[in-house]
Amino acid sequence: QVQLVESGGRLVQAGGSLRLSCAGSGRTFSNYVYVMGWFRQAPGKEREFVATISRSGGNTVYADSVKGRFTISRDNAHNTAYLQMNSLKPEDTAVYYCAADQGIGVLSASSRDYDYWGQGTQVTVSS
Repeated sequence: QVQLVESGGRLVQAGGSLRLSCAGSGRTFSNYVYVMGWFRQAPGKEREFVATISRSGGNTVYADSVKGRFTISRDNAHNTAYLQMNSLKPEDTAVYYCAADQGIGVLSASSRDYDYWGQGTQVTVSS
């Protein structure tokens, strides 16, 4: 089984920065490197893709809405993925979820391709 735990969400002013962390654990997680992704869900809206990173960390894909402001990274030695968020805007307010994809390694923006999910961490950006 795989467990993902996000942390780092909080209230921040517009223009500020946050770094979210996603710690993976479980026997399967320790033995296999997953494609990792970040998604977010604002009140009354559907969950949307934010960013994803390959197993090695060498390839990344971002949603247009965060490109140039957010950076996804990972530390495989510590089973952790990160989302560095800069120049935050009020429209970035959402619950942020990390997810793990145990598939063939294709970077996907679809939540349906991810197998494991964390419980989410709230990010609130005030204007």
